[in-house]
Amino acid sequence: MESRDDVSTMQVLHVPCAGSACRRAGGSLVRSLIGCLLGLALVACGERGEAQIGEKIRRYTEELTPEVERAVGLPFKEPPRVELRSREQVAAYMARKLDDELPPEKLEGMGAAYRLFGLLPDTLDLRQLLLSLYTEQVVGYYDPDSATLYVVEGVDPMLVRLTLAHELVHALQGQYLTLDSLLAIPGANDRRMATQAVLEGQATLASIEVLMPKRDFDAIPNFWDTYRQQLKRQHAQMPVFSAAPLIVQETIVFPYLEGANFVRWFKRSFRDTVPFGPRMPLSTEHILHPDRYLRRDEPVDFRIIDEAGLVYSDGLGEFETRVLLTVLMGSEATARAGARSWGGDRYGVYRAQGSEYALVWWTAWDDEKAADRFATLLERGWQRNARGVRRFMVERTPVGGRPGVRLIDAPASWGGWESPPRAVR
Repeated sequence: MESRDDVSTMQVLHVPCAGSACRRAGGSLVRSLIGCLLGLALVACGERGEAQIGEKIRRYTEELTPEVERAVGLPFKEPPRVELRSREQVAAYMARKLDDELPPEKLEGMGAAYRLFGLLPDTLDLRQLLLSLYTEQVVGYYDPDSATLYVVEGVDPMLVRLTLAHELVHALQGQYLTLDSLLAIPGANDRRMATQAVLEGQATLASIEVLMPKRDFDAIPNFWDTYRQQLKRQHAQMPVFSAAPLIVQETIVFPYLEGANFVRWFKRSFRDTVPFGPRMPLSTEHILHPDRYLRRDEPVDFRIIDEAGLVYSDGLGEFETRVLLTVLMGSEATARAGARSWGGDRYGVYRAQGSEYALVWWTAWDDEKAADRFATLLERGWQRNARGVRRFMVERTPVGGRPGVRLIDAPASWGGWESPPRAVR
């Protein structure tokens, strides 16, 4: 019976941040999407006035602050700031931040990259999708710029309490870390995603501990599996989220689920510290495979040296490579195997002719066997999804001193076919 009660309570625990530390994207599709993580369904407050709701928020904040400090193991340097915002104010804020962090040229390049990978449909209005996700059932968010936690007006007080438990962790993190600099590394999508997984993983675990104190969650049968299923069911009930492409859905959920798993492991392995600063993971491979984190298995860091016509460049990382293979092959199990032993990657989007783009993607692997496996799956999957008059090529070639694979997908008339762009470590 205890397990059943725990699972029932757990169903209302997860209130992901909407526009909190994770909102600080710096131009990555993944980080921009993470910024719009969605809360529980909102409930109108009826006759409650703003003053009454504000008083409840202040009282909840005072009650939760010491519990958050206990769960995280750090004290607030100064009392957290919490304010109310109308839904209209939140929508305007999100639109302004989106335009600041993703100006048109960056949004164009990023959208082109994910369309070329086949992860976004050609007809998708990316900006509108981001705005819709930002504002769908937002409950609250932490803003590093003002060091303030905002709660949306018109939210049921019980949901406010759940939101505060999660967002106060981000407010506490913001007093010890420069969240903007951590999440604004240009051209480092995978590293930012790993950082976000740590921040959200810690907030997820700490908020659960705050709202369900003195519980040993690892001792509850199937608690984390049930939590994972419940989170996905919760998101599936949201119209915009459930209709979004797989890459959107998976990257929204990743920091909470995989991040929580990593932080759980980290707390058991390193009881003297938190995974910040020099111990921050460098890739989603570290998040997915803590043993490789322990071995300091760092990804190959290489750069594109042929930049003529280059309009956008970044990397996918192991996690997004896995999502890509899932889309191409239609099998998550095959995708997991194909992305295993990832060692680093970098792609470049080049302007070809008119509105056409060329995609060049370099991936490095830990050994020849992994590179061969990936090349085989990538070529097979790309062939299934070949488009129109475009031409593609998958070839085995060393990348950054590692076994590697290079993909080129471009119009047949693209001049780069004769002398393909190069990347070096």
